Amino acid sequence: LMWSLMRCNRMWVGTLSSCCSDFEARPVDSEVGTQPLLHEPRTVTAHYAAGDSEEGDGKAYAAVNWVLTSEPLDVETELALGFLDYLMMGTAAAPLRKALNDSGLGAAIVGGGIDDELKQPVFSVGLKGVDPANTEKVEALILDKLKEMAETGFTPGAIEAAVNTIEFSLRENNTGSFPRGLSLMLRAVGAWIYDRDPYTPIQWEEALNNFKAKLAGGGDVFGPLIHKYLLDNKHRVTVVVLPDQQLANKVEEDERNRLDGIRAKMSERDVQQVISETEALKERQETPDSPESLACIPSLQLSDIPKTITKVPTAVSDLTGGAKLLTHDLFTNDVLYAEAVLDMTGLPASLLPLVPLFCRSLTQMGTDKESFIELTERIGRKTGGISVYPFTSSKRGADQPVAKLMVRGKSMGHNSGDLFELMGDILSTARLDDKARFTQMVAETKANLEAGIIGSGHRFAGSRLAGQRSVAGWVGESMGGLSYLEFIRTLSKRVEEDWQGVQADLESIRKHLLQRQGALINLTGDDRALSAAQAHVDDLLSRLPEAAVMGPSSSSGWQGSLPRVNEALVVPTQVNYVGKAANLYADAGYKLSGAAYVIEKHLGTSWLWDKVRVVGGAYGGFCSFDSHSGMFTYLSYRDPNLLDTLEAYDGTVDFLRSLELDNDALTKAIIGTMGDLDAYQLPDAKGYSALSRYLLGVSDEERQQRRDQVLGTTVKDFKEFADVLECVRGDAARVVAVTSADKAQQVLQERPGFWEVKKVL
Repeated sequence: LMWSLMRCNRMWVGTLSSCCSDFEARPVDSEVGTQPLLHEPRTVTAHYAAGDSEEGDGKAYAAVNWVLTSEPLDVETELALGFLDYLMMGTAAAPLRKALNDSGLGAAIVGGGIDDELKQPVFSVGLKGVDPANTEKVEALILDKLKEMAETGFTPGAIEAAVNTIEFSLRENNTGSFPRGLSLMLRAVGAWIYDRDPYTPIQWEEALNNFKAKLAGGGDVFGPLIHKYLLDNKHRVTVVVLPDQQLANKVEEDERNRLDGIRAKMSERDVQQVISETEALKERQETPDSPESLACIPSLQLSDIPKTITKVPTAVSDLTGGAKLLTHDLFTNDVLYAEAVLDMTGLPASLLPLVPLFCRSLTQMGTDKESFIELTERIGRKTGGISVYPFTSSKRGADQPVAKLMVRGKSMGHNSGDLFELMGDILSTARLDDKARFTQMVAETKANLEAGIIGSGHRFAGSRLAGQRSVAGWVGESMGGLSYLEFIRTLSKRVEEDWQGVQADLESIRKHLLQRQGALINLTGDDRALSAAQAHVDDLLSRLPEAAVMGPSSSSGWQGSLPRVNEALVVPTQVNYVGKAANLYADAGYKLSGAAYVIEKHLGTSWLWDKVRVVGGAYGGFCSFDSHSGMFTYLSYRDPNLLDTLEAYDGTVDFLRSLELDNDALTKAIIGTMGDLDAYQLPDAKGYSALSRYLLGVSDEERQQRRDQVLGTTVKDFKEFADVLECVRGDAARVVAVTSADKAQQVLQERPGFWEVKKVL
C-alpha cells in the first residue's frame, strides 16, 4: 500500500508540475500557529437562548476542556492517548463516562473526549441539563475521577477489551460508505497541513506493537498519561453555559436596532444602491451557468456506466423451527458480520415507543451472570462490537410495515462462537431491572431529543409528515420523532411512580419478540468465516423459544397514524426547518419508475438548490422520494424563510414543465443518480443491503428494471412527473415546520387557520 501511495505521489507530482509550469510561484505563509499553553486554569461563563416552558429549559451546560500539548505527538503517544480515551470514555461502562452518568448532576454527557484532528489535540468532557448551582460539582467530579483512575488504573479485562476493540478497528479499516482511499488521503492530509510527514499517521503497525509490548510488561502505562496531559496540565478551561430566557429577544432587538441605525444614516442614493446591488445579486444567482462554463467540468459519459446491476451473492436456507439463514460469500479478510433478526409485528402498539430503550437495556444492564461492566468488557474482548436497534420500513404494495429487531455484531471468524454466545446472552438473559441505569438512559434520551429538534428540525418535520400517511411512518415517529419525545417526558415521571409497571412492559416486549418462528440470521464473510460461523447458528436459535411466550397482539396488525394537519412545532430558534409532503402512490396514482430517482436528484441540485439555498439563504434545501411508501417530501435546513420556501416548493411543478435539458445536462443528471445507486460499499454494507432488500421484497430483477429506467430517463419523464407533483402543491399535501413562536404567528396572520401551533420547547 505504501509503495503504491508513493508511486502515485510521484506520478501526480509530475502531472501537477506540467499543469503549473505556466504559472509563477508565489510564497504563501500557510503555517498554522501554535497556541501557547496557559499557566493557570480558567473558567468561562456564557449564556444560551432558552425557551420559557418547563421542558428542556432552565438547565446549564458544564464542560472541562484541555489543550494537551504545544508540541506534535509521535504515533505511539497518539495511540496511547486513543487507548486511554477509550478506557475512560469509550463505552457506557467506562469509568469516567459512568461516573458522570451515575452522578445525577446532569441529563447527558457533552464533549467527545480526545480530538486529535487539530494541530494541538484537545480533551473535552462534561454534562448538559445541569442545575446552574451544580456546575462546580461537575468540574470537581471530573478531576476527582481522573485522580482515582491515575492511582488505581484499569482492570486487565478493560485493557484487553480496549486493545481488541481499537486494533480490530484499525485492521478492519471500516470507513462505511466513505471510500477507503479518500479516508486514507484525509488521514494523511490531517498531518500534512500542519507541516508533519503525511505518511506518519498511517504507519501505525510498529507503534502499536511497541505499545502492546509496554502493556505486556506490566508497568503503569496510563497513570503517567493522565497526570501529564490532564491533571498536571494547567491549560484547562471550564466552560459553563447558562440558560437565558430573554436572550433570543435581546439578540433580535439588538440586530433590529443595529440595522435601524445603519438605515438612518443612509441617504436615498445609498438606499437605491443597496436595492440595485440586491437585484443584481439575485439576477446573478438565478442565471444558469453558460454551456461553455459547464463544459470545463470533467464528466463521465453514459457509456462509462455499467448497464447491469451488481449482485450480492446470497444463499437462502431453512433452519429448524421456521427460521431462515442468509449467507453472503464475500472477501472480508476473515471478519464475520452477523445480524440476528426478530419479527416485531406481533408487539402491542402501546409498547412500540419503549422499544428503543428496550434495545439499549439489552446491552447496558448486564445479564443474570455478569454485571453491566463485565458484559461490556466481554463484548470488547471477543468482538468488534454488538448493537441492537429496531428496523422499520414501508413495503411497497403492503398496508403493514416491515418491522424487525436487529441484533448486529462482528468478530473475527475464529471468535464467531463467542459472538453468537453473546447475542444469545443479550437476548435471553439480559437484566431489565436496573432502575438507576434505566433512569439515566431516559434522561439522556430526553436531552438528546430536545437538542435534536433545535439542531436537526428537518428530521423531526419529515418524520411527522411520514407519520400522517403510513403505518411505518407512524411507527418510526413513535420511536424517534416528536411523539417519542412526548412519550419520554411521560416515561421519566412513570419510572419514578411505577417502576414495576415499566419493568413489566420491558419484559413483555422480550416475551413478544423472542421466538424461532420467523427469525432470520444474516451472515457476511469469506468462506472460512462463514464455515466457522454456521456451526454456531443453531446454538443461538436453540436459546429462543419455538413460539413467542406472548402471542401477537392483533391479527389485523397496527392501525396507527397521526392526524393529517399542518403543524408548527415551536422551539426557541432563529431559523426554520420547513417540510411539505404528499404520497405519490395514494394521491396521484403514481406507478414507480426509476426516472423518479433522476428527477429527485436533479431537483435537489438545481431548482431547490437555487431557490431555497442560494436565493433563499437556507443552509440546505432538498427533496426525498421514498419508493417503498410513496412519500415525496420537501425539506429545508436552517432556513430564514417559511412561506417563501413553501412557494419555492410549489414552483417545482412549473419548473419541471418548462424545463429544457440538453443531452449533456440530462446525462449529468443520470450519472449523478447512478452515483447514488452504485454507492461505495464495503462487504458488511453489501451483506446488510442484501438483507434489507430481502426483507422488503426487492428482487434483483426489479433492481435491473429500475436501473434500465434510470439510464433511459428522458426530458419527457421530467415533464410528466410535473403532473404527479401537482398533489404535493394541492389539497392532499401537508406542511410541518420547526420554527419560533413569533414566526408561527406571523404565518397565521398572513394565512389564518393555516396550521396548528404546537409548543415543544
